[in-house]
Amino acid sequence: MYQLDDLLTLMARLRNPKTGCPWDLQQDFASIVPHTLEEAYEVADAIERQDWPHLEEELGDLLFQVIFYGQLGVEQQHFSVASIIDRLVAKLIRRHPHVFPAGTLESERDPSITPQAAEINAHWEAIKAAENAAKPTPHPPRLLDSVPATMPGLTRAVKLQKKASTVGFDWNNPHAVVDKIREELDEVIVEMDANDHQRLESEIGDLLFAVANLARHYHIDPEVAVRGTNQRFSQRFAVVEERAQAAGGWHQVTLREMETSWQIAKQQEKRQQEK
Repeated sequence: MYQLDDLLTLMARLRNPKTGCPWDLQQDFASIVPHTLEEAYEVADAIERQDWPHLEEELGDLLFQVIFYGQLGVEQQHFSVASIIDRLVAKLIRRHPHVFPAGTLESERDPSITPQAAEINAHWEAIKAAENAAKPTPHPPRLLDSVPATMPGLTRAVKLQKKASTVGFDWNNPHAVVDKIREELDEVIVEMDANDHQRLESEIGDLLFAVANLARHYHIDPEVAVRGTNQRFSQRFAVVEERAQAAGGWHQVTLREMETSWQIAKQQEKRQQEK
């Protein structure tokens, strides 16, 4: 069975200037990023579908992205896969004093003592804050600096909201978030009538941010929620398409007939769930 060292050797071969793969040799850190994001989404999709054989393959593809970055790091003398692993292990030991009390991989806590979740979270945030404070920055550390700007929009919205909530900047009652959603929706309608595309985009963004906030209060990942909706839409629309083709094609069906097919698809879905 191949091991990590074999994968590292393969990666070095792919990047060999004389005998490597032309495509791999053309890549750099920036060009690989879209592939990394795509692989991460494919991992999430396989998990949601509980497709375990496919998940194994997708996890391999995602691991390959890390190996690729490591090879580029070696070539440019920034870091290596070994240094990535070393830094990761050291950080996780440091952030888990309730598991590694002596700060070493070998140390263990007393199994008769179970730390409380609140205490663990407090330690975690304090350690992360200390780490961020030690990093060189062009300005004093700010609370939201650690949330990457390149995250998917809804995921970043939740991360920003969670960070802000740690200092008390949050709604105490989820129903207040619903009121905020209604307020933002009203502002969207105003801009729809005003026909100002830029302001409408801004208000729709505010509405989505508020909806993400509601999801967060109920411990729902909005990205997972919308992916579920996308999947349901695809399945229902497949029924609409099948019925349209049976009727002779899209040009043979009206919007009302497509809506009827949509409702039939929803009923089929409901019956399937009840089984």
